[in-house]
Amino acid sequence: MKVIQSFALLLFLTSCGVTSTIVDKPITFDENRKILTLEYLSDRYGLKKDSPEIVPKMIVLHWTVIPTFEESFKAFDPATLPNSRPDINAAGSLNVSSQFMVDRDGTIYRLMPETTMARHVIGLNHCAIGVENVGGDTGQPLTKAQLKSNIWLVRYLAEKYNIDYLIGHYEYTKFENHPLWLEQDEGYRTQKTDPGTDFMNKVRNAVKELNFKPLPK
Repeated sequence: MKVIQSFALLLFLTSCGVTSTIVDKPITFDENRKILTLEYLSDRYGLKKDSPEIVPKMIVLHWTVIPTFEESFKAFDPATLPNSRPDINAAGSLNVSSQFMVDRDGTIYRLMPETTMARHVIGLNHCAIGVENVGGDTGQPLTKAQLKSNIWLVRYLAEKYNIDYLIGHYEYTKFENHPLWLEQDEGYRTQKTDPGTDFMNKVRNAVKELNFKPLPK
């Protein structure tokens, strides 16, 4: 049945003129990063685990505000957080990252295994797949190619996993007091605007048939 569903999805996407591929370009995930990830899961969420594996329940779309893929990749590659991030350094030395990054030409890069925890969204990393888009903000708006690739990737992930929610990074605080929210520090929050309301609205409108759950009020 799953094979039939996957084939049907591929036919649907192809008929809509939306085709894409995923390029594997892994960031460093050595023993140090594994240890830091397990520490993050324990310290932030109270989850004592032997493996950094997650069960995805949501997709979170982001922008990097870094103008090129090369620079964005370089920012995520080290295991430890640089000193330039004092806003989140106190919450752990694990570097930020995401499972996917979409370049400005629409190329989709897989930076990590899809079910390995990445640090990209407060309170929800234990159940969230992150999709970073190169650029963004007013200086370098996200491109039409990135929009098409995000739509394709959301459908791909929703078909593969039991995804309940699709959110923009700026919407993460709506999940406070939700069962998925596990952040133990009530003072640990950052204000986000990515990937912009217009971008999120366009992605959501394009994937309405997936029937994601509405966000908490």
